[in-house]
Amino acid sequence: MDLKLPIVIHSELSDSVISATGLLDLASGEIVRVEYQDYDIRAQGLPMDHEDYEFTCGLLSHGGKDVEFSIKVDRTTGRLSVSADELLEIKVKAAKLFAGIEGASLLGGSAAAQGGRGPKP
Repeated sequence: MDLKLPIVIHSELSDSVISATGLLDLASGEIVRVEYQDYDIRAQGLPMDHEDYEFTCGLLSHGGKDVEFSIKVDRTTGRLSVSADELLEIKVKAAKLFAGIEGASLLGGSAAAQGGRGPKP
């Protein structure tokens, strides 16, 4: 299944924030199609190349509710991604906030699909 969700990306520098949009691949944790707003990467370089770069975070929004998460930055390639642990946490938080599904229900449904080892109703 190919499920990519739109996210907002904030790269924090000492005195400013560089904003972008992108797509978070919920299967791999990769962030693709990053488009910076009011920022020219050709002229100014990638945000993580600045001496005062601090960190990058993401925001997944739906229906007025938000899930904020940490983004890993590969300074060599400029690629953005989410760790496996962070990706799982995003999925659980998103399900809880956006659909009202509890994390235990998600995990129980997953275990049941793998041979009925989930909690009994």
